[in-house]
Amino acid sequence: MSHDGIATRSVMRSVAFLGASALAVSVLAGCSDPDPAGKPLAGQDIAPAARAEIAEGGTLHWAVDAVPETLNTFQSDADATTTRIAQATLPSMFRLDAAGRPERNPAYLESAKVVETEPKQVVLYKLNQQAVWSDGREIGAADFAAQWRALSGKDSAYWTARNAGYDRIEKIQRGDNDLEVRVTFGQPYADWRSLFSPLYPKEVMGTPDSFNDGARRKLKVSAGPFVLKAIDRKAGEVLLTRNPRWWGERAKLNEIVLRAVPRDERAAALAAGDLDLAEVDPAAAKRIALAAPPRPQSPSAGGSATPLMGPQRRTLTSAQKRDKARFRGFEVRRSLEPAYTQLALNGGEGPLADERVRRGVARALDREKLAKLVLSPLGLPAEPVGSHLALSGQAAYADNSGAIGGQDTAEAQALLADAGWVPGGPVEERKKGEKAAGSEADKPKKGSGSEKSEKDAGKKSEEKSEKKSDKDSEKESGKKDSAKDSEGGDDGAYIVGEDNKADGDEGEHLAQDGKQYGSKQLQQGGVPGAYAPQGTAAPAGAAVRPLAKDGKALTLRFVVPQGEGSQSLRTVADRIGIMLERVGIRTVISKVSDESYFKDHIASGQYDLALYSWPTSAYPATDARPIYAKPVPAADGSLNVEQNYTRVGTDQVDQLFDQAIATLDESESRSLIRKADSRIWAAAGSIPLYQRPQLTAARTNIANAGAFGFGTPLYEDMGFLKKGSGAPAPSSQG
Repeated sequence: MSHDGIATRSVMRSVAFLGASALAVSVLAGCSDPDPAGKPLAGQDIAPAARAEIAEGGTLHWAVDAVPETLNTFQSDADATTTRIAQATLPSMFRLDAAGRPERNPAYLESAKVVETEPKQVVLYKLNQQAVWSDGREIGAADFAAQWRALSGKDSAYWTARNAGYDRIEKIQRGDNDLEVRVTFGQPYADWRSLFSPLYPKEVMGTPDSFNDGARRKLKVSAGPFVLKAIDRKAGEVLLTRNPRWWGERAKLNEIVLRAVPRDERAAALAAGDLDLAEVDPAAAKRIALAAPPRPQSPSAGGSATPLMGPQRRTLTSAQKRDKARFRGFEVRRSLEPAYTQLALNGGEGPLADERVRRGVARALDREKLAKLVLSPLGLPAEPVGSHLALSGQAAYADNSGAIGGQDTAEAQALLADAGWVPGGPVEERKKGEKAAGSEADKPKKGSGSEKSEKDAGKKSEEKSEKKSDKDSEKESGKKDSAKDSEGGDDGAYIVGEDNKADGDEGEHLAQDGKQYGSKQLQQGGVPGAYAPQGTAAPAGAAVRPLAKDGKALTLRFVVPQGEGSQSLRTVADRIGIMLERVGIRTVISKVSDESYFKDHIASGQYDLALYSWPTSAYPATDARPIYAKPVPAADGSLNVEQNYTRVGTDQVDQLFDQAIATLDESESRSLIRKADSRIWAAAGSIPLYQRPQLTAARTNIANAGAFGFGTPLYEDMGFLKKGSGAPAPSSQG
């Protein structure tokens, strides 16, 4: 996930340091706060330190999901590692602060502002006079113009994945001197700050060949605190080294090695000393947290900075004692990602095409309980997300969930009854293979192959001794193994409430989905998906008679990924299924392979309910519009949904987005975005649930790095604390 808006825009195409425990108390819209944006629910957790306290040199080994296929963030296969490299090596005119709001990047810009609005909008950029490319050439208007021409959409020879904003530019000119760039827009553009971040040199953007192929595997010219030294695809490593021509604060580290390590192997890699910094899942975080004593609570953290829940230190098992020794020198840094998990309702066909049914589903959900279920065990603020278009703290945020209302069983049942779905109605006997009410996709049989034996799971874990140790640690700490998934397509389908699939102990299990469904690169950033403890069974007598209409029961197909890293999504689906069962809606949980989950089910509309995540952007008028635009018929007769995979949209929402993007009054633009969000809530095509956690394991002597939250990482300030500062010496010297 992008932290400065670089890849956030790519993700949307498809999905200031605080204290170490700085988790801010939620401040949502209310009479005591005139700004409905409030504050971030959680701040950065990066172990801030002054540059004078950081040693010179060292190599930081940082886990990534994959070596990138391209170094060009404007191409469709750009991913999170592409973004990370761009952040460290390329100019960005604006970056995000700790509240997710754009701020001028002083390393490249002395100023940037709208200097004319009539007859056309003109933005004047005044560049830092020291800013140069790594070959010594000044950054200037020629680079801006080359990027505009490449991304304007006018030349189809450029294989661009996005051109939003650049297509509104009319011309780019040199200003009064070489350090000034005048950008004239043919149409007003409120999100002009989103442009030229990152900025590539004209050597990359100047021709289709250099854009399409030249910047995929190497960057000949760059302009950041680091330069790209080498990519070793066989070893799965990217090497960044200190830029000798960098004019800003000299980078403390000599090198950064971005190493591709699967998420389920990161705990072992950390213990072996192969990594210094890595995002980890909650189960690994609990184990690593044993090794680090509790850190002092930041005064700004408020009451939400609770410990990472785990075993009692006084009663550690032998396996937990081994973990404490193995992970000595590491700690877990926590924040919330600039992304949220949502329940998507497919309004393209079936019962959910009726807005009353979608609203009935929404009113059956207790979003507050779901947020607490997921976030409280991690010691993170448990607040449901109140907007589709921004998160608490971001300028456009306001809790607009009141447009649909909170959990209300009676209201949910009334909405469903108004749509013709009544409890206890006659249900015709279905013949084998006949489709039930729901999506047009075939409903799989109940309960076939829904579990693996623990013996099979044990065999699998023995393939690697490190994984076996991980399993033993979890068992000895009192964790119960959750039911394993079927390996075969939809064979693991089951009906919620009929086969004890939701049994478990609330708050005991911590799980993480290692993929972000809903983004082109799946997080893209390669970012983790939903998180949740194991679901619990419905209380006795909680279910009501199933709803039926025209002889068919109201049964919705809930599609979830079946991979090992997606247990949390299935757990959340179980809990939602129980909530829906209480108003008479049955759900069939259908597990599909991770590879086909998004492409073959979400994007193609073969589902009724699904869980996936969207990142939020500092520029929602630009980046969120494709996600909520009303689907329109394409020339070939198909439906063009852009990224609106729920297929629910309205003309009014489209008009509000169009007005917001063309309004240069920032306050008015935010107001229009909030109105659009209220209409999106009312249409009930998607229900935001909770902001996703960000857990990063870091050596205790690493400063200014960890769980970045909204903020842009400052690569030049990262490093190892000096000896004598109370932390170990650097892991390696360059």
